[in-house]
Amino acid sequence: MRRADRLNNIVHHLRRMRGAVTAQDLADAFEVCPRTIYRDIQDLMASGVPIDGEAGVGYLLDKRYHLPPVMFDADELEAIALGIGMVRNWTDEVFAKKAQSAYEKIQAALPAKLLHDLEQICTFSAPSHYNTLLNVGFSEVRECIRQQRKVRFEYLDLKEQKSQRIIRPLALISFSPVWLLAGWCELRQAFRNFRLDRITTFEALTEPCPKDHDKNLMAYLKAVDANNSSY
Repeated sequence: MRRADRLNNIVHHLRRMRGAVTAQDLADAFEVCPRTIYRDIQDLMASGVPIDGEAGVGYLLDKRYHLPPVMFDADELEAIALGIGMVRNWTDEVFAKKAQSAYEKIQAALPAKLLHDLEQICTFSAPSHYNTLLNVGFSEVRECIRQQRKVRFEYLDLKEQKSQRIIRPLALISFSPVWLLAGWCELRQAFRNFRLDRITTFEALTEPCPKDHDKNLMAYLKAVDANNSSY
């Protein structure tokens, strides 16, 4: 990675973080030594980037700082275009329109050279007859996750057994062509994954999800990692 690219990426990395980030964390992220990060931070601060902190403590970026417009290289554009194509083909009409809108905005902002590169991409996501039929709106489920609202639904498991569930929805996970709804299940008092194509009578409840640190998305991901590492 060119140093100019690393400096720009360090700023983006700090902007995404909520707390202080140590030089070692940055060094691990960008595969350089901490001494290199110290020099990079000093140069960024000297150029006017509002970074607070010091070696041994960590660094914070003033979130009011506006980054220069982001530009992509040809491979990044191809990855974005492929992802947008997958959204169009594997979600629902509402989300597909959002993906198309994002694609058009990117096209409008590109210089002629990169627009030409975008037109030369060679990876695509095609519509498939393997798409599963859903009885629940994909975007409706996604909105409940965003609003952190509990949901209630009837679920038919792989043994054809029906049950009523109330969960705290946490994420939608694609295992094409199947979508899983991950959440904290109040019936089982544990994290569970539910296939969207086996959910019926879906209802968004007015009750918000409590802010319990052991039942949120981060706790779910840790539980998944722990389960995977046991095999």
